[in-house]
Amino acid sequence: MADRYLNFTGTAPGRFLTRKLGLPQPSALHRWSPERPHLEGELLHLTAGGESPHTAELTSVLARTHLTPTPGSSRPTAVVLDATGLRDTPDLALVHAALHPVVRSVAENGRVVVLGAPVSPSDHHQAAAQQALEGFVRSLGKELGRGRTATLVRMRSAAAAESTLRFLLSPRSAYVSGQVIEVGEAEHGPLDWDRPLAGRTALVTGAARGIGEAVAEVLARDGAQVVVLDVPSARQDLVRVAERLGGTALALDITADDAGERMASALAPGGLDVLVHNAGITRDRKLANMPADRWNPVLDVNLTSVLRTTDALLKSGTLNRGGSVVATASIAGMAGNVGQTNYAASKAGIIGLVRALAPGALEEYGVSVNAVAPGFIETKMTAAVPLFIREAGRRMNSLGQGGLPVDVAETTAWLSSPASAAVTGQTIRVCGQSLLGA
Repeated sequence: MADRYLNFTGTAPGRFLTRKLGLPQPSALHRWSPERPHLEGELLHLTAGGESPHTAELTSVLARTHLTPTPGSSRPTAVVLDATGLRDTPDLALVHAALHPVVRSVAENGRVVVLGAPVSPSDHHQAAAQQALEGFVRSLGKELGRGRTATLVRMRSAAAAESTLRFLLSPRSAYVSGQVIEVGEAEHGPLDWDRPLAGRTALVTGAARGIGEAVAEVLARDGAQVVVLDVPSARQDLVRVAERLGGTALALDITADDAGERMASALAPGGLDVLVHNAGITRDRKLANMPADRWNPVLDVNLTSVLRTTDALLKSGTLNRGGSVVATASIAGMAGNVGQTNYAASKAGIIGLVRALAPGALEEYGVSVNAVAPGFIETKMTAAVPLFIREAGRRMNSLGQGGLPVDVAETTAWLSSPASAAVTGQTIRVCGQSLLGA
């Protein structure tokens, strides 16, 4: 369903009226397309907190982002502030001094990326200064407006963070703002940055329509051979998606006890490189009115099946080393929703699963494990939501609009790339920095 309010605010009368009434003024977002695959303009690279050990390496990485690094740019499309050197709270004045003069000039649909260091558990002064950056960035994201976003990346090396920086400084991250991304240490071999999944196999559950279909499409665009999975009753739509993407359809109930084994047997001998758990259902009703037959299926599909099939694919060796697991959580699992105790429990469970599984999966199997947490995404399901509730969902975020299935797909593709192996154990919100659960 078209967002008529967003279209109206793009007109001269719309801008005038919404400004006078103090209403949200969302900007149309620049998303990836073959015609406009990159952000266009200048990149301003700043440093706060004295000399940074990352300067030389970071300069090289930023030069490969398709933006033009320009010292002293008066109208940058993106600003990257290296604050990894902050060691004490007085250093925070340097963050203000660096960004205060330039933040107003960032171009529409621009990016502000602040680079921080891992918080030290043994130095409470450094921890206070670095943790302060989180509150700073989350607040800045709510102030920027005009389609601009702000993100904090805590990194140990610029090389390991290259995939993350390329994602954030591109149209692919249009609906990701106010996030804190931890980047550890990991190496990857040479790859084609335009097709980072070339030669890899990806399986996407719940792929017959909506977000799952968009995820499969973006993974295929990035070079993956896709296997799309959904329930047998969706076989017709599933085959249509598979044929369009040159992939394979697998009609299967993932709640079956042997679903993991059947998934493994359906894959080519080369195994699986990317596992995307997108399948999910809702059975909304307040807890007082919710019988067990509305509770159990939601937990079975959204959470238990994810645990069971992931365990099976890891233990059987089907998931290759250097691979990735990306599960779909939700901001409902963080903030809760009336009538969704079952759904919110299942999605919070995904977050716990990811956090606990990631260290062991990386060490034992060489696999990264992350989650995406969508906010209000424009789908057939949200189009059926009553008008005023739908409008509230669209406007209650820093970008003032709903996201699209492709926004979730782009974030999933970034986490699925072998170049993103240093990002693991995290839940990335794709919600335009929703005001709920922030």
